[in-house]
Amino acid sequence: MSKNQFQGCDYYNIDELLNDEQKMVRDAARQWVSKEVSPIIEDHCQKATFPKHLLKGLGEIGAFGPYIPQEYGGAGLDHISYGLIMQELERGDSGIRSTASVQSSLVMYPIFAYGSEEQKRKYLPKLASGEMMGCFGLTEPDHGSNPSAMVTNFKDKGDHYLLNGAKMWISNAPFADIAVVWAKNEEGRIKGIIVERGMEGFTTPETHNKWSLRASATGELVFDNVKVPKENVLPNKDGLSAPLGCLDSARYGIAWGAIGAAMDCYDSALRYALQRQQFDKPIASFQLQQKKLAEMITEITKAQLLCWRLGTLKNQGKATSAQISMAKRNNVDMALHIAREARQIHGAMGITGDYPIMRHMMNLESVITYEGTHDIHLLITGNDITGIGAFK
Repeated sequence: MSKNQFQGCDYYNIDELLNDEQKMVRDAARQWVSKEVSPIIEDHCQKATFPKHLLKGLGEIGAFGPYIPQEYGGAGLDHISYGLIMQELERGDSGIRSTASVQSSLVMYPIFAYGSEEQKRKYLPKLASGEMMGCFGLTEPDHGSNPSAMVTNFKDKGDHYLLNGAKMWISNAPFADIAVVWAKNEEGRIKGIIVERGMEGFTTPETHNKWSLRASATGELVFDNVKVPKENVLPNKDGLSAPLGCLDSARYGIAWGAIGAAMDCYDSALRYALQRQQFDKPIASFQLQQKKLAEMITEITKAQLLCWRLGTLKNQGKATSAQISMAKRNNVDMALHIAREARQIHGAMGITGDYPIMRHMMNLESVITYEGTHDIHLLITGNDITGIGAFK
């Protein structure tokens, strides 16, 4: 069952809503994933290794900061194009999409949106090409859904800041050249700081023994009296709204990416159901299998329309944080359900690395939790429609 046979899922002719550039970007990413990712990803997942050789290619297809203006090394694309790239990358693997999401939304975006002109010129072109890789430090060992309680902090020492603390569950950490770290100053105000690998006291121990995102590099960020130049602080925004603005961009990409994982599971299940013979006919001829497949394509189509509309609003600067939360929560839940149903269609073969189902399923168990848990996003919607916060 060749991954290169994948043609995509477009039951409602959504391609007619895309412009030529968007389709060209999507198709280029789709071809790259089929050629470079799909043939090797199962092996890397089994071995729990990150395919670092793919970083150059990710830069070449514009997966790093595609919406960043060309003057800073980006492709200057719109947000629907960005979403379509994330969709295709996650069709390959959630870990590959995570690498691109972190680089784009959690490293390049804050430098572009909150950084100085000098910071933009210094970092963004190298990040866009993949010459330099970054990570994002917000979550701490004791503070996940409540980032405002972070304890990582920095103090003014005259000609530099002294940074102390730790971050956990950080994608790209083991190999990142820089980290955009969120920490509190002496007044308790949250600010973003660019920490560079090689600064004394800065270490990035790798996280092992994962059953999910096994082909992704995850680690910690540890700061032990790290001297950070004052020019490395992001000057143009502070407070919790600054990192949350980054998370909006990342969650938007995840909403699209989850569609890719669902599409891959559906495509594999449909092909398998048409080929697998039981009782002298393909199992696709049985009502219960058709029910599963029909529900899969229905949910994928709904998610596609949700993301297309969200992308249109984002292009217009109208997408709200709550709207993004709804799409992230819905689409990841949808993809996880489809992965589980697809596993049933594949029977015992569904648990093997001969098919992508179990890998997607286990990856999505992380995706449904990171960048805001399934429950937190539900409460964000609840807060938005009632005006009553339920977090405390």
